[in-house]
Amino acid sequence: MQSMDLVLTLTLGLTLALLLGYVMQRLHLPTVAGYLLAGIVVSPTTPGLVANQELANQLASVGIILLLFGVGLQFNFKKLLGVQRLVLPGAIIQSLMAATLGTVVAMLLGFDWKAGVAFGLAICVASTVALTRVLADNNKLHTPFGNIAVGWLVMEDLLTVLIMVLLPAIFGPGQTSIVALSWSVGASILKISLLILIAFFLGARLIPWLLRQVAATRSRELFTLTILVVALGIAVCSSMFFGVSMALGAFLGGMVVGRSDFNLRASTEALPLRDTFAVLFFVSVGMLFNPHHITQMPGLCLAALGLVLIAKPLIATAAILLLGYPTRIAFSMAVSLAQIGEFSFILANLGNQLGLLSPAAGNALVMASIVSLTINPMLFRLVDPAEHWLARRPKLWRLLNRRAIQRNTPEETNSTGGTADTPPSHRAIIVGYGPVGQTLTQLLRKNNISPTIIEMNLETVDHLRSRNIAVMYGDASHAETLKRAGAERAATLILSAPGIATSPDIIRHARELNPDILILAHASFLKELHSLHHTGANQVFSGEAEVAFAMTTAILRQLGASPDQIDREGDQLRADLLDQKNHSKKFFYDQPKD
Repeated sequence: MQSMDLVLTLTLGLTLALLLGYVMQRLHLPTVAGYLLAGIVVSPTTPGLVANQELANQLASVGIILLLFGVGLQFNFKKLLGVQRLVLPGAIIQSLMAATLGTVVAMLLGFDWKAGVAFGLAICVASTVALTRVLADNNKLHTPFGNIAVGWLVMEDLLTVLIMVLLPAIFGPGQTSIVALSWSVGASILKISLLILIAFFLGARLIPWLLRQVAATRSRELFTLTILVVALGIAVCSSMFFGVSMALGAFLGGMVVGRSDFNLRASTEALPLRDTFAVLFFVSVGMLFNPHHITQMPGLCLAALGLVLIAKPLIATAAILLLGYPTRIAFSMAVSLAQIGEFSFILANLGNQLGLLSPAAGNALVMASIVSLTINPMLFRLVDPAEHWLARRPKLWRLLNRRAIQRNTPEETNSTGGTADTPPSHRAIIVGYGPVGQTLTQLLRKNNISPTIIEMNLETVDHLRSRNIAVMYGDASHAETLKRAGAERAATLILSAPGIATSPDIIRHARELNPDILILAHASFLKELHSLHHTGANQVFSGEAEVAFAMTTAILRQLGASPDQIDREGDQLRADLLDQKNHSKKFFYDQPKD
């Protein structure tokens, strides 16, 4: 009978998760919200189909282990260090303030201080899964802001892992005195330290050796099974022998595998199982939702929504602006944090196990998660309009960006942006210091032209300044930034990075400041050429067309074609490519100067 319940629970949960997740996907909403709704449909508190709550929770525990293993597998110290100046203080400040505010609000609603702390900690953690999806959907995952956002969430994940270790030590049974609490926390830290040492010194040698032996068999099934054994085995051993949570052990196991040569294969072959069990985890969380609690405790539900959708974004905005970063990053990061997800549920489940949180509190978190994850993609699309609205109010923009502007003092501008005696013909501005920007910078400097770089990555800015290369830290889509970089007297402006969402704004402001400036833009796709040209760019280059032309040239040379034949075929190819996009038959657009 129990096996029948297991099959029924799996079938109902996964089927409804598939259907509702597909609906969410078609609506361009996070699929996580669909999984939570699937859990609500099969929960005992709603009419209709009912799944086995106990079995769902047991399956969800496997999902938690694999979820933390995946976080550890994808954890990258280098990416975190690349944005440490913002994410380390920013994530810590935002998490502490949001948790404190959540604690105070919970206590005002009648919770004791222990329950308030657990509620506040669960509120302050955003969903890494949902954020990654939103960034990918908006083509911002592999951008400077994408690195900041992912680094911020990684820092929150690390804080969550630490909290999961300390909560049982602080609020577990028997912690009645300061002495007992101190001993408990100290013992927990000692056990964790010992576990980390064993994982990274013994595990770092044993696990890669084991994976190499299995990989030599060339059996995909055995390799997948080995990854699961490593994840589950380390998690169970961590709990049995060190008394820490299985989630922490799984996280450490993921970090060990992530540092080996088998990182990519583990991600592509074994971790799809993680996604399946993670779905069951969200379904089990949705099963905890009780609609009756909304009418019984409406204040708690509204407070949870207010904390997630209003308080957290405001705290993040204030923290980022105070750290000296521009409003675009502040607004984008604030919206990114206006949701809660998997780690909030993990902390809520832990609080429930310790007897800290009531079912009503967990219900409020589930409701806040469903609402916030559903509307978060729509909120993210409002960042650019909000920034445009702010840009039309220069006084307010300068007030909010005061700390960011102070990073570029007049002395720094003069020392990095050239002198007034430099003729305009020797002035150029490059937006972005990626591979194209680096190459152009070297070329211009070899020809006695010192370009001014506009860059949003602060570490890159510091690196360029250490090499005495002219650089401005700021958002080029604002006229003030272009003005400080010397756009009014520059001969050329180059948008070196492809797919910059604010390229039209940059071109428009530059043309207003300097009608005679030559503007060269880099587009990712052919469809972008027409809009950038009509915005004011003199020449727009397409990566798609360049790659197609280079590959065609290589093939023709292999076939023995003459240079004239290659030129003719190249011209015809460019014309055909641009005709497909309803553009003129020219590889780049030339806009004559008025």
